[in-house]
Amino acid sequence: MPKKYKVAIVGATGLVGRTVLKVLEEKDYFPASYTLFSSSKSANSKIEFQGTTYIIQELKETSFTNGFDYAIFCAGGEVSKKFIPIAVKYGCIVVDNSSVYRMDPTVPLVVPEVNPEAIFKHNGIIANPNCSTIQAVVPLKPLDDKYHIKRIVYSTYQAVSGAGRAGIQDLENGANGFEPQKFPYPIFNNCIPHIDVFLDDGYTKEEHKMINETRKILDKPDLPITATAVRVPVLNCHSESINIEFEDNIDLYDIKILLQNSPGILVIDDIEKNYYPLATKANGNNDVFVGRIRRDFSVKNGINLWVVADNLRKGAATNAVQILEKLIEFKGYCSD
Repeated sequence: MPKKYKVAIVGATGLVGRTVLKVLEEKDYFPASYTLFSSSKSANSKIEFQGTTYIIQELKETSFTNGFDYAIFCAGGEVSKKFIPIAVKYGCIVVDNSSVYRMDPTVPLVVPEVNPEAIFKHNGIIANPNCSTIQAVVPLKPLDDKYHIKRIVYSTYQAVSGAGRAGIQDLENGANGFEPQKFPYPIFNNCIPHIDVFLDDGYTKEEHKMINETRKILDKPDLPITATAVRVPVLNCHSESINIEFEDNIDLYDIKILLQNSPGILVIDDIEKNYYPLATKANGNNDVFVGRIRRDFSVKNGINLWVVADNLRKGAATNAVQILEKLIEFKGYCSD
């Protein structure tokens, strides 16, 4: 009988935390017992999970003295800063959804379809990348392996769920004429080219996240990348236009076959039938949807892709659960 690992889910009542629970429920078998944590605000509330009623525990500095094997943190940067070092001190391996540790050179930044080997180079912490970065690097990795990427231009169209419940409320309230509380302008019937704070160079922090995280995950620290991130009035699922220039000669047919055969990708690309990735189709799915695959004729070896994914699933919860799976599989293998 395999060991049941003790797993903590921190931020279990938030959008990402609840999605983590949904993804775990969909697994046929996962050798773990769970404790669900939140702030004092949601403590003692109840969640139905895997046929059992769980009472949400308040996250405290003493919470990890009970000897957890793993934890998934979905509660934001301040919680990660305070509690992850405590969890690690007590022997817990943490998968963190916040941005706190992503660019720390001692912390692996992992997308399992892209750089699974990095998972096992951790010192107790593994960082989950930004949602927009995750869905981008899944198709970029096989293309880089074969054709060697020379430059990337990102244009993202990001759903309000990426800003949490407050973002969703702004969209819903905006339809009824209420003023925004989360965004600087109404998001209903609008597009806002402003995600996170602006930095001195005119880019937003979100745009810098995509640039820097892509370089780290692909292990190309000097790769030329630029990005524009836009919030759009879509409830869930981020869409991205990705322009890629390669060092090597490309074959468009081979690129489509390569992407079709790569893990985590669903190619939807038949313009004669108007088949291409849509947020409404990606919603609730764990795959990255890729389509509108075509040459960029303005450069010698360039292509354009349209990439769509559920930002709460593959962009956050599913990726974290996949990392946890790899950790448990490796532990089980080593103990056999």
